[in-house]
Amino acid sequence: MTVPADRLLITVAPTGAETAKADCPQLPTTLEELVETAVACEAAGAAMIHVHIRDADHRPTLDGQRLKDTVAALREATSLVVQLSTGGSVHDPLDLRLKVLDAEPDSCSLTMGTTNFGDDVFSNPWPFVTELYQLTQEREVVPEFELFDLGQVHALSRLLDKYGPPYGGKVHCDLVMGVPGGMNGTADALVAAVRDLPASVTSWSATGIGRSTLNVMYASLSKGGHLRVGMEDVLTISKGVPVESNAQLVERAVEVGRLAQRTPMTTAEARELLGVKDR
Repeated sequence: MTVPADRLLITVAPTGAETAKADCPQLPTTLEELVETAVACEAAGAAMIHVHIRDADHRPTLDGQRLKDTVAALREATSLVVQLSTGGSVHDPLDLRLKVLDAEPDSCSLTMGTTNFGDDVFSNPWPFVTELYQLTQEREVVPEFELFDLGQVHALSRLLDKYGPPYGGKVHCDLVMGVPGGMNGTADALVAAVRDLPASVTSWSATGIGRSTLNVMYASLSKGGHLRVGMEDVLTISKGVPVESNAQLVERAVEVGRLAQRTPMTTAEARELLGVKDR
């Protein structure tokens, strides 16, 4: 199956690790809430879900059994491509982040370098990046390379040159823009990053954090890219107006995509685009 060029991959990132449930009651933090969110977002037009999980007290966790239960529940309720975060929270140790792949997701995030993340440091030293990448190849999990700045774009070339293509043979990356400490969430920054992507990249998406959400969305569509949206990345639908649900953000992405004559990708098309394993 060849995926038509006008198709738009919409990834939803519903929870993240930064926002407290007490500050945002509509944030899906329980397994039941996450599954309900996933079903609604698939119906709205999302084809992939980027997952962070929480513990019984709604705090970020990388508990192995919870991760496995989450993957199983999402697969049972939806046909979404299930992508687990290997970033966790900025406080999670590297060894636990490697064990995320034990949950056998379709895809995982793989951040290509260390980034100042607000007042914190999101640590991704090169030996960890290469170990995680080789583990994705061994476990047949498709990585999504998260790129927070131009240095990480160039690091992706270095990684692929040394260790070869990812499982499935497709190279998909996501430009994470607007993080305090990363590249700006502007059209100029996006154009520079896309210009320098390795020739082996087969698809890319972009994420605009906070107030950069719409700038990045429009810029990505204008350059032929895909979109990641969700309450991990933004908590307002317009200035001063809180997001009601993740599905609301997916619906907006679908609407903006249609104006650019892009049709939301089906989950089957997303699997083809990304080269994920049939599990």
